[in-house]
Amino acid sequence: MDWNLVFFFNSALLGVGLAMDAFSVSLANGLQESKMKAGKMCGIAGVFAFFQALMPMLGWVCVHTILQYFKVFEKFIPWIALILLLFIGGKMLIEGIRNKNEEGEGTKVGFAALLIQGVATSIDALSVGFTIAEYGLIMALVCALIIAAVTFVICMCGLAIGKKFGTKFANKATIFGGLILIFIGIEIFVTGIF
Repeated sequence: MDWNLVFFFNSALLGVGLAMDAFSVSLANGLQESKMKAGKMCGIAGVFAFFQALMPMLGWVCVHTILQYFKVFEKFIPWIALILLLFIGGKMLIEGIRNKNEEGEGTKVGFAALLIQGVATSIDALSVGFTIAEYGLIMALVCALIIAAVTFVICMCGLAIGKKFGTKFANKATIFGGLILIFIGIEIFVTGIF
């Protein structure tokens, strides 16, 4: 592959495709914490961008080093994403039901939950390492950085949209956010298995 417009365009398209799950989770996080400050929004989007860049690079490294071991692990990716997102979504759902009658801004997104969300929404991006296998190291890194930048922008949009509607639906936002995460986990699982 050469350094040309097609490379950058394909990398940006990969970023858009990979960021859709992270967008939905960002939307849920914005709904859950409607008074989130800009710094935290950047931090959340940054975590998603980091994992969306890291996973394709790990996949690229696996292709160039330990391909046979990665193939064994690949069939577990949908299961891991399902378990992680069901856990976080279920926890949010339970919190939302318990606090159903309370008005307020909802629960805050914790760092541990954010890391789990980052891994769960990006773990399927490991397989992108196969699609960029013909790239050299520098090209693969640039592709990963483009994916990260696209993911960051898309997640900031998701957080902003979620915050806007979260203020109107604060008492139901945690329940809705939990349902979104559960749905994303099931969607990743179903598309990964079939």
